[in-house]
Amino acid sequence: GVRMRMEGREEMQGAVGLRCTWDIPPPAGTQAKWVRLNVGGTVFLTTRQTLCREQKSFLCRLCQGEELQSDRDETGAYLIDRDPTYFGPILNFLRHGKLVLDKDMAEEGILEEAEFYNIGPLIRIIKDRMEEKDYTVTQVPPKHVYRVLQCQEEELTQMVSTMSDGWRFEQLVNIGSSYNYGNEDQTEFLCVVSKELYNSPSGLSSEPSHKAKVRSTLL
Repeated sequence: GVRMRMEGREEMQGAVGLRCTWDIPPPAGTQAKWVRLNVGGTVFLTTRQTLCREQKSFLCRLCQGEELQSDRDETGAYLIDRDPTYFGPILNFLRHGKLVLDKDMAEEGILEEAEFYNIGPLIRIIKDRMEEKDYTVTQVPPKHVYRVLQCQEEELTQMVSTMSDGWRFEQLVNIGSSYNYGNEDQTEFLCVVSKELYNSPSGLSSEPSHKAKVRSTLL
C-alpha cells in the first residue's frame, strides 16, 4: 500500500485541487507560491507575493492564514463572498499597480471592494478619479445672458463706462425721441449688454444681481 500511495502522490502533484490532496501535506515550495481564491463562485489563481503587495490588506492576511481562518471550497480555494466582477481590477492592481477598468464598470463598485479588501493606495486612486470626473461634469459651457437697458443719449456714455463684472456691450438701438424739453429732443436708446454665466458645481448660477448694479448707475 505504501508504494501505491507514493505513486499517487507523485501524480497528484501535477493536478491542482483534487480533494484527496488534503490528506497529503503539500510538497515544499508550492504552498509558498500559488493561491486559489473562489470569489463569489469565480476562481482566481494568483501568487502569495501578489496578494501581499499591500501588507495591510485582507487578502495578504488571508493567504498568510495566521489570523483569518477562512473557509475553503472542495479544491482548496479560499472562499470569499464578494462580487467577482470587481475582483479582476483589484487583483490586477496588486499585480501591476495600475487601475484598469472596462468603460462600463462603475468606479463605485471597485471602491466598495477596495474598501472591503482594505487596499489603501487603490482607495485613494479611485477617490481621486471620481473627484476629477465630478469636476469635469460640472464644468458646463457658459450661457449667454442678455440685458436690454433703456436710456437717454446723455446717459449712454456714463452707462457704458460703468459697466463692470464681465458685462459686454452688444448693440445700441435708437428708438427715437420721446421727450421734449423745450427745443431739445432727447433721443432714447435701447442698449443691449451680454454676460457669460458659468454654472458652479452646486448647480446654482454664479451671477450676482448685476441688473440692479447696472440700473443703479443710471439713476
